[in-house]
Amino acid sequence: MTSSTIKASVRAYENWLEAQIGPDFVKSDLDEKHRKMRSSPFAFLRGTYWRWAEIILEVCPQFRDAPQILAVGDTHVENFGTWRDAEGRLVWGVNDFDDAMTMPYPLDIVRLAASALLARGKNDPSAREICASVLAGYARGVASPLPFVLERDHKWLRKAVLLPEKERAAFWKKFESFEPSDVPARYRQVLQSSMPRNSDSVTIAPRTAGLGSLGRPRFVARAMWNGGPMLREAKAVVVSAWSLHHAPTVTGIRAAEIAAGRFRAPDPHYRLLKDIIVRRLSPNSRKVEVKELGGGNLISPRMLEAMGCEIGNCQAGDLDRIADVRAALKQIKGPWLHESAKAAARAVTREHADFS
Repeated sequence: MTSSTIKASVRAYENWLEAQIGPDFVKSDLDEKHRKMRSSPFAFLRGTYWRWAEIILEVCPQFRDAPQILAVGDTHVENFGTWRDAEGRLVWGVNDFDDAMTMPYPLDIVRLAASALLARGKNDPSAREICASVLAGYARGVASPLPFVLERDHKWLRKAVLLPEKERAAFWKKFESFEPSDVPARYRQVLQSSMPRNSDSVTIAPRTAGLGSLGRPRFVARAMWNGGPMLREAKAVVVSAWSLHHAPTVTGIRAAEIAAGRFRAPDPHYRLLKDIIVRRLSPNSRKVEVKELGGGNLISPRMLEAMGCEIGNCQAGDLDRIADVRAALKQIKGPWLHESAKAAARAVTREHADFS
C-alpha cells in the first residue's frame, strides 16, 4: 500500500481540488462529504475516486501491464442513469464520466464488482455470482457493443428504472422551492445559453448533489417553456484523478469523448464547455439511485450483467485500442475478477475504518 495515510490523502486531494477550481470551490460541502464517507465502505468508495487511482495498482499489481483503454474510471453500481437521446428514445447507461481517462482496461469492472460487494445486503448474491455476472456482461459488451435503448427492448430494465407518478411529482417538487442567488457569471452564461428560446421565469441557484463531486460548484436553472417546467444543470469538472497520479502532464478532460462514444446513444444536451459539464435534468434524465429502483435490485445478477455490458459499450468506443482488449480478455483465465474485486473491497474497507 502507499505510504500516504488516508487522512493525509484526503487533505492533499481537497487542497489540490480547491486550487484547480479556485474561488468557486464549495468548501462548505466538505463536512457533509466526510460525513457521508464515514457512513459505509460503499459510500467511502463513491467519495474517494482519487484514492482508488492512487492505490489500485498496488492492490492489484497484475494489471499494470494490461492493455490501456479510454475507460469510465469512477465506476460503481450507482453510476448509471437514464436520458433521452437525439431521437427522443429512453436510454439507460453510465451516467457520469468526470474521471474518464486512458487506463488498464480491467479496472472499470474491478471497481464495479468491488462496489457491488461493498453495497450488497445479506440476501444479495454471493461474491462469486456478482463477479461472474459483471464479467459475463462485460465480455458481451466488448464483443458486441450496443447501447441500452429502452423504447422497445429490455422491458425488465425499463420497468425497473422508470419513476412512478408519485416519485415523478416528488422530483419536480424538489426544484420548486429554491430561491435565486448570486451565481458566478460563467455558470450563469453557460446555463442561459443551454436554455431554449422563449424560456420564461428562469431561476438559477446552487445545487448540492452526489457524493464524489461535493466541493465542486454545481448550479441548476429552472424555467418554464412551452407550457411546462424544464431544468438544466452545470457542474465544474477537472482533469481525471487518474491523470493526477499516473499521467500528471495530461490536462485534457475526456468526459464528452467517452459519453458520445461510437456505441452509445448519448443525450444531445450533455455538453462539456471547457471545464463545465451541462446536462438536462428530468424524471427521465437522472441518476438512478437504489431507493428509486422500483421493483428492482441494483445487486441482482441481471442488473449487474447489464452494468458490465454497458462498461464494455463505453470502452469499445476507443476504436484504436479495443482490439487489444478483446485479445487480452480471451487470454486471461481463472477467477481473476473475483480475486481482484475482493482484494479491492478489503482495501477500501480498511481505509474506511482508518478514516472513520
